[in-house]
Amino acid sequence: MKDLPKKFPEYSLMYKNLNKKVQELKTEQTKIKGEIQIKEIQIKIETYQKEMDKIKSIFPNDFFENNF
Repeated sequence: MKDLPKKFPEYSLMYKNLNKKVQELKTEQTKIKGEIQIKEIQIKIETYQKEMDKIKSIFPNDFFENNF
C-alpha cells in the first residue's frame, strides 16, 4: 500500500464532502425541469468530480472505495 499523503485527514474530509455534494446535486438535478438549470448543475457536478479525481490520485488505489 502506498503511503498516505501528509494532509490525509483534510483530503479525506474534502473528498467525503465533495462526494456528498455531488450526490445532492444529482438528486436535485432529477427534480428540475429547466434545461439551463440542469446544465448548470451538471457543470458543478463535473467540477466536483474533477477535484475528487485529483484527490483520489494521491491516495492508494481503491482507498475511497473501501473506506466510503
